[in-house]
Amino acid sequence: MQPDSRAFLEIRAHTETHLTSSAMLQDIVIGLSDGLTVPFALAAGLSGAVASSSLVITAGLAEVVAGSIAMGLGGYLAGRTEVEHYAAELRREHQEVREVPEVERCEVKELLAEMGLSPSTQEVAMQELTADPEQWVKFMMKYELGLEAPNPRQAPKSAVTIAGAYAVGGLIPLSAYFLTSTPWQGLLWSALITLVCLLIFGYFKSRITGQPPVWGALKMASTGAAAAGAAFYVARLFGR
Repeated sequence: MQPDSRAFLEIRAHTETHLTSSAMLQDIVIGLSDGLTVPFALAAGLSGAVASSSLVITAGLAEVVAGSIAMGLGGYLAGRTEVEHYAAELRREHQEVREVPEVERCEVKELLAEMGLSPSTQEVAMQELTADPEQWVKFMMKYELGLEAPNPRQAPKSAVTIAGAYAVGGLIPLSAYFLTSTPWQGLLWSALITLVCLLIFGYFKSRITGQPPVWGALKMASTGAAAAGAAFYVARLFGR
């Protein structure tokens, strides 16, 4: 085998291990983490104040519906805000390139200097980049403002994904109350089921994001437990 062929095969065999984060993954994490925590805390609080599991179920389902809508709407508005912000900055950058091109050329050279290019290379690269206004503006948007063009279709996708993940997460702690006769029994089973789910979710979330998985699992579970415990004791305190 020729040396060049061997090198080519070695390059082909190399597998990158970096995480390519997706918007959908982020939306699932946002919706599921809140869905597991907030309805769990609400159900725990109600369990300390009422004597009927049906009341916990009714209030919990109402919260899941309301929370799903609110979270989904928040995800949609965040996506639209990102698109509108990028569009506004893009228009402003086009205007600056047209009206003050020399200032913008100086900014290009400053950015290239920060990248470690020599003065002669900066000049050549600047001339190449500024020859095409579209590429010029694209370069400035990315390297001066740190903005990437957002997907205009992402906002509705985020809304559906976050809302769905929140609903799935919220139904997990409520499921125990459908199978038990008293709120106290429901709370015990709900706590067990939810904390196990939080541990699993925190573990895999941390592995995906490159964080210590055990610490991530414990952190996620402790957050849910603290929220539920606080809600329970507040309800017991004021429900007497």
